[in-house]
Amino acid sequence: FFSGKCPRFSRIGRSVKTALSRKWGLKNLVCVFQDHAYPADELMPLTCRGRVRGLEPSRGDVDDALGKFSLTLIDTLDTLVLLNKTTEFEAAVRRVLSDVRLDNDIVVSVFETNIRVLGGLLGGHSMAVMLKEGGQNMQWYQDELLHMAKDLGLRLLPAFNTSSGLPYPRVNLKYGVRGPETRTGTETDTCTACAGTIILEFAALSRFTGDPVFEAHARRALDFLWEKRQRNSNLVGTTINIHSGEWVRRDSGVGAGIDSYYEYLLKAYILLGDDLFLQRFNIHYASIMKYISQPPLLLDVHIHKPLLPARTWMDSLLAFFPGLQVLKGDIRPAIETHEMLYQVTKKHNFLPEAFTTDFRVHWAQHPLRPEFAESTYFLYKATGDPYYLEAGRTILDNLNRFARVPCGFAAMKDVRTGSHEDRMDSFFLAEMFKYLFLLFAEAEDLPFDVEDYVFTTEAHLLPLSLSTTPHSSLISSNRTSEEELDDSNFDWTCPNTRLLFPDPAFPRNLREPIRSAVDKSCPRPAPYRSVNPGMGRPPLRAQDFMANNPEHLELLRRMGVSLIHLKDGRVQLVQHATQAVSAVAAEDGVRFMQEMMELSSQQQKEQLPPRAIQIVSHPFFGRVVLTAGPAQFGTDLSKSSTGVRGFVAVAEPYSGCSEITNAEYIQGHIALLQRGQCMFAEKARHIQKAGAIGGIVIDDNEGSSSDTAPLFQMAGDGRNTDDVTLPLLFLFHKEGNILLEALKEYREVEVLLSDKARDRGVKVELEESASEEVSPLQEEVSPASENTSTAEEVGSPKEEVSPVKEEADLAQPTEERDSEKREEPEGDTDSSSQSVDELLADWREDLEAFQQMEKDEL
Repeated sequence: FFSGKCPRFSRIGRSVKTALSRKWGLKNLVCVFQDHAYPADELMPLTCRGRVRGLEPSRGDVDDALGKFSLTLIDTLDTLVLLNKTTEFEAAVRRVLSDVRLDNDIVVSVFETNIRVLGGLLGGHSMAVMLKEGGQNMQWYQDELLHMAKDLGLRLLPAFNTSSGLPYPRVNLKYGVRGPETRTGTETDTCTACAGTIILEFAALSRFTGDPVFEAHARRALDFLWEKRQRNSNLVGTTINIHSGEWVRRDSGVGAGIDSYYEYLLKAYILLGDDLFLQRFNIHYASIMKYISQPPLLLDVHIHKPLLPARTWMDSLLAFFPGLQVLKGDIRPAIETHEMLYQVTKKHNFLPEAFTTDFRVHWAQHPLRPEFAESTYFLYKATGDPYYLEAGRTILDNLNRFARVPCGFAAMKDVRTGSHEDRMDSFFLAEMFKYLFLLFAEAEDLPFDVEDYVFTTEAHLLPLSLSTTPHSSLISSNRTSEEELDDSNFDWTCPNTRLLFPDPAFPRNLREPIRSAVDKSCPRPAPYRSVNPGMGRPPLRAQDFMANNPEHLELLRRMGVSLIHLKDGRVQLVQHATQAVSAVAAEDGVRFMQEMMELSSQQQKEQLPPRAIQIVSHPFFGRVVLTAGPAQFGTDLSKSSTGVRGFVAVAEPYSGCSEITNAEYIQGHIALLQRGQCMFAEKARHIQKAGAIGGIVIDDNEGSSSDTAPLFQMAGDGRNTDDVTLPLLFLFHKEGNILLEALKEYREVEVLLSDKARDRGVKVELEESASEEVSPLQEEVSPASENTSTAEEVGSPKEEVSPVKEEADLAQPTEERDSEKREEPEGDTDSSSQSVDELLADWREDLEAFQQMEKDEL
């Protein structure tokens, strides 16, 4: 991964370079991709095959990034040069030129295709030109990548054919957006980032080719977004109608749906030298710091009521913002927000896709996003503080310990259990590898000066020399008289960090209270009044409420609270203040909803979190982890420091609903059972009688997956279940099929049942206990207290609720990488004997590397 030496911080440098062994460097991963996935768009690291759109089950909007154009290869071109892999770069360029087609009849995301493919081609072209001018490599190159980039740019242009100039979110690469053969062009909404993250790539394309049409369209889209900002708050919403310009979602933040719009305003000024972009950014930035920034938090607000929070959780994509603040020159809030993110990362091993204001998991996925590493790099460049090298090493260690699998690095399905997705997005190689390498690299490690380039949002390298490239006078922004440049909106210089930090303890003093806040955060319940004078009787307490009690329903009605039964067994409470019998009763209704919210939160804490089934035998060695549902009876795995480890065996009968006939085979093993025909507790009793040490129930509903269905707790049978003393876990069909296929392939498969995955390595150390507590699943509830009606979902305290739900409180933006929340389920594991031997050799080398790292640290 790394080359050269780190003389300034030798201990950290040696440890990091040793831990990332040569065989798991970028060159090896590119080879793995070419051997197992090429020419597919992405690598599926668990099943060692390529992801081809249409051949794998659809993942919804996430798949819009895939266009059958070898996405990962193109996205990684300039990374190869940065890591001094010029031979591999030249071979990759030849392969792109010979194999990649851009005229496929396929609908793709305009946003993703622009930042990943167009940006990748332009970054590759920049590197090819730089190498050719150096006289050593790429002497045959005649701007072929640039010609491909222009071809792709022309295929994206039909998306901009709207009255507003905002692009459609999707385009057919062959047919555009008009006509039935396009299968698109009917959308009306797009996210702000989708429309506002075009200018760098399109302007670079115009200036490289001399064709102004691309930059003109990108500027027009940015002009329209600026005109539609909320004039009082100077904020923009998350989703906008591409025809009318009306805001569809009026919540505003710096995370998913908006993030790279702000990034591209500042970077457009850096790349193109147009002062207008800087003025607009500074106006937006002042509003962000006034309304959204609540150091160290960054919380969404409503654009029309910016003092009113829009939600109580943050998404992981805002992790880029400290890096942008470094470019802006505002270091102090960058340090504070980065420290908060770092502490959340250390608490959960990875930054969860979303987390609450008290730093608990809100969305548990982590698709190996690079934004936190990006900000870590920029802060280190700005401060020179070795603390950020330690932060970088934490990222590297966690990737190696928890995400590395036989064919690469797998996204985390759930950071609480350590389970995997069969997914490695192209941005992992395009961005994560770049920023981590740059964080630790010395000047002599780099083949060129990165200060001569600007990083796009996908970390592609565009030369700053483009600012002096002649371009058409026809390109102009719609600058109105009120937008005349005002020097008060400019901070022309970045800060001198030596003046900002004369005392080395200063940044440490900024970080310390934030570290304590994350460690000690705890929500506090709201007070409740003891008597309700408006109703002449003690108020109804949430803890006493019963959904089937007529008297309680009448009390709810008087308070303006209505109840709706949902199909999944939960109840929905809605308060209408205007429907209460009196103002006092309405106030009591608000208190009841607040108390119900606290009670629901407590109940969610008491629910068992998901469990982990880790395959620890040859050739997996703990690198494949399956998310499992817990049982409300039997062994509590969270109280076991070692878990339960054993070989699996299929019970006969497979249903486990009668006496086990192959007891001699089941004894001392973990029994595999099929769901259905009887209660879960009955299955557990039968395999326990046969001598099993644990059980795994596999769903009989073919195609079911934890990706598309919520995990649930297996309930008892209404009888006392204290007699069940073994652990019982539940797998959906697709996850269970991985286990069955492994058993079919290797005959003997050993697994570890535990509350969360143990460290990946050549062996699983059972005596190592989990180092941190698993955050319980929770459901956010915000009772309505205004005259407008707001529906909120809470679990009835008197109803038996078995589902363990994952949160999805608000609609998520769709047409972008920034909003991915559902991914592809894990598939079957396939490995030849030869590849197994190679993997074992790699893992032994990695183990030696880790042992050496530990010696260095000592």
